[in-house]
Amino acid sequence: MSRYFTKTLAALEPYTPGEQLKIDNLVKLNANENPYPPAPGVAAAVAAAVPGLRLYSDLTNAELNRAIADHWGVQPENVLCGNGSDENLLLALRAFCDEDTPLAFADITYSFYPVLCDLLHIPQHILPLEADFTIDLRKYQGLHETIVLANPNAPTSLLAPVDAIEEVLRTNPDNIVIVDETYIEFAPAGSTCLPLLEKYENLVITHTFSKTHNLAGARLGFCLARPELIADMNRVKFSYSPYNVNSLTQAAGTAAIRDEAYFRDVTGKVLATRADTTEKLRARGFTVLDSATNFLFATTDRMPCKTIFEKLRERGILIRHFSAPRIDNWLRITIGTPEQMQRFFAALDDILPPQE
Repeated sequence: MSRYFTKTLAALEPYTPGEQLKIDNLVKLNANENPYPPAPGVAAAVAAAVPGLRLYSDLTNAELNRAIADHWGVQPENVLCGNGSDENLLLALRAFCDEDTPLAFADITYSFYPVLCDLLHIPQHILPLEADFTIDLRKYQGLHETIVLANPNAPTSLLAPVDAIEEVLRTNPDNIVIVDETYIEFAPAGSTCLPLLEKYENLVITHTFSKTHNLAGARLGFCLARPELIADMNRVKFSYSPYNVNSLTQAAGTAAIRDEAYFRDVTGKVLATRADTTEKLRARGFTVLDSATNFLFATTDRMPCKTIFEKLRERGILIRHFSAPRIDNWLRITIGTPEQMQRFFAALDDILPPQE
C-alpha cells in the first residue's frame, strides 16, 4: 500500500473472489455463477435501453422495482435495488450498525461480512457453527445486536428452518435481522423468510440476480423489507451513490425477472444436475452435504482437497478451495451444465481413479 493510505484501514483484508481466468475450454465451477445464458428477452431489452444512455438512469428503479415486486408478491415500496447484493449489504450495515451496534454472524459463512465490518468499523460478534456445520439459531436469540444470517449458508450449502429464524426475529425486536437469501430459489418450496415480512418490522431480506436469473455480470441485487427500512437504506444510498444501478442493468433485470417460464426451466435444470452430481461424488467416496444451493460442499480422505483443487486447475477445471480453519479440507463445486460436469468427472477420475 502507499504511504497515503489511511492508517485506519491499514489492516483491511479485502474480500477474495473466485478466480476469473480467461483461457480456452475452461470449465468454471468456482464462483456459483449460473451456467446458462440470460433469458432470451434480455439482449433486446438492453439494446432498447442504449439510446437512453445519454441520460442518467432512473434513480428510483421504478420499472425494475415493479417487476421484482410482482415476482415476489410484495409492493414496489418494499424493494431496494443495488449494484449487486454486496452493495445492498453495505447499505444495510451502514444504516443499522455502528461502533456501538455490533454485527453478529457465523464463523463459516459469506466472507464479505467481516470485510464490510472492517471497512465500516463495525464490531464483530462471531458465533461458531456446530461440528456438522449446521447453525444453532438459539445462540442468536436475544442478542440485541444486528444479525446477518446467510440462508442457505455459503459455503456450507445448508438451510436453516424458517421457524427457527422467526425466533431470532422475535427475540431481537430492537435490532435488524438480515437474512441473506442469495441461493433461496434452489432450496425447497417454503424456505424463504418472505412471509415473515408482514409480521416483523426488523427483517431485511437480501437477494441477487446473479444465480437464478443468470446476470452475475450485470451486478444487480435487491433488498425486501418494510418501507421504513427501505427509506433508511435509501437515505444512505442517496448520500453517496444515487444512480447506483445503471440503465442497461435495470433493463436486463426487468426482462430477466419477468420471464418466469425461463426462470423455472433453468432452475429445474440446475437442481437436476445437482442431484446427479451429488450421487456421483458420493459414489466416488466423497462426503457431500445436503445442498439447498447451486453448489456442493464436499470432502474426501482419498487425497488432500487442496491437491485435488490444484490438479483440477491444471486440467482447466476451476472449483473453490478455502484455506480457512475448519474447512481447509473441503471443496465448493458450482453446479454447471451436464456437459461441464461430465468434463469435471473425467478430470476427477483421472486424478482419483475409481475405487474397486
